Amino acid sequence: MIGTEHIHRLSGRELHDRDGNKIGTVGQIWDDGAGRPGWASVRTGLFGMNESLVPLNDAELRDDHVVVPYDKAKVKDAPNVDASDDEPLDTDGVDRLYQHYGLNSADSSRDYDAGTTSDTGYAGATGTEAGYAGSTGTEAGYAGNTGQENGYDRDTTAGASDGMTRSEERLNVDKQREQVGRARLRKYVVTEQQQVDVPVQREEVRLEREPITDANRGAAYDGPAITESEHEVTLHAERPVVETEAVPVERVRLGKETVTDQQTVGGEVRKERVEADLPDEDGRRALD
Repeated sequence: MIGTEHIHRLSGRELHDRDGNKIGTVGQIWDDGAGRPGWASVRTGLFGMNESLVPLNDAELRDDHVVVPYDKAKVKDAPNVDASDDEPLDTDGVDRLYQHYGLNSADSSRDYDAGTTSDTGYAGATGTEAGYAGSTGTEAGYAGNTGQENGYDRDTTAGASDGMTRSEERLNVDKQREQVGRARLRKYVVTEQQQVDVPVQREEVRLEREPITDANRGAAYDGPAITESEHEVTLHAERPVVETEAVPVERVRLGKETVTDQQTVGGEVRKERVEADLPDEDGRRALD
């Protein structure tokens, strides 16, 4: 349960839904009419000035973030407010918020009217003009102010009542991972012609004649003197035989590597400026 003592610790913290998903960053705080934080605006993107509203009556402060009992889509679809507008919510706006979140709309107008008896009353403001969180009896008093005029986070200790804090917005950039493409390996078969030179051997017939000598005389005189006969020689030759076999030649796979690029993002931010009216100078001096 978030109480009055937490009111100055909410702005700027991350807001998570009931499932732990980050919704955005807490902006401004509205009270419930009794000084307790009742509503918070949530910045859900980098650009634009509109903020969604979410009730804090059942919210919890866990570590460094705020958790609300709603899902992310419910909060993002809630009625928006203009973050640059200092005017408070009107009664119809509060009724629409109660209806969106399923709260007791009968108490919405009464609770809000009790907490906004001022002009532009924000969280913790009671009987103020443009009073923000924790201010009491001030004009344009912001968080932690007591009895000051146009003061931001003023320290009420002695000697510190004439100072003010200047604030400015900064861009908070987050990143999300998304799918940008897919790669696929596919194997298919093609047919091509190959030629290979293969040496082959063959036998050819050759007619040989030799005279009768002492070495072959026995074979020459063997058999009848005059007769008819035939002699046959078988010739051989080599013929190429072509077969195919599948053999592995390499492996191919897909790998991933991470590369880092630089991208430039931008957005609008608001800054507070301070002007000083000094008695020994003509006009106002603007302080950066």
